[in-house]
Amino acid sequence: MKRAEQLEKTRTSILNTARKLFLQTGYQGTSTRDIASQIGITQPALYHHFSDKEVIFLEVISQVGSEVRNGINKVLRKSDLDPIDRLTQITQVLTHLHPNSIFTLIHGSFKELTPGSQRKLGMIFRMDYLAPIAEYFKLPEVKLRPEILPDEAAEFFISSLSPVFTSFHRIGGDSLSDEEQIKLLLRLIMFGIAKEA
Repeated sequence: MKRAEQLEKTRTSILNTARKLFLQTGYQGTSTRDIASQIGITQPALYHHFSDKEVIFLEVISQVGSEVRNGINKVLRKSDLDPIDRLTQITQVLTHLHPNSIFTLIHGSFKELTPGSQRKLGMIFRMDYLAPIAEYFKLPEVKLRPEILPDEAAEFFISSLSPVFTSFHRIGGDSLSDEEQIKLLLRLIMFGIAKEA
């Protein structure tokens, strides 16, 4: 194998392994030593490809974010879904790509990053997560309260998804399928839990 091919193969292995670890254990719970060890390389070999953990993390989140944006946009282009079914499929895009809470991953890592990396992470989060979700809330069949902006609805939505990422306490109990649990949670998010007086 040519050196360039070997370098690219190692770089890809680093990113794939880092993705798995960051998405499972978060930024704080993952070290470059963990990544290198799982691949079977030394830390200096890892640093040959990436200058530090922040660079790897931002590359991983950028890749995942791009997949999130593309997946949500595919759901938005479907013409035969009612609002809850469309939002269910958007949620399934998120849970397919994220094994744990997105909000916890992004916000938990934010305070650990340098200001420049914080800006980059914020931009990725806004462009790849919040913006496509806000597009859902702009659809004419999704009737937001007049005082709620689509961007605000997107932020609330993504911060309210934590229950679908846990098996500790499932909303609606263990008898519901994953899809039924998502739909119950989405109805609570969209319509609340009490009638207005």
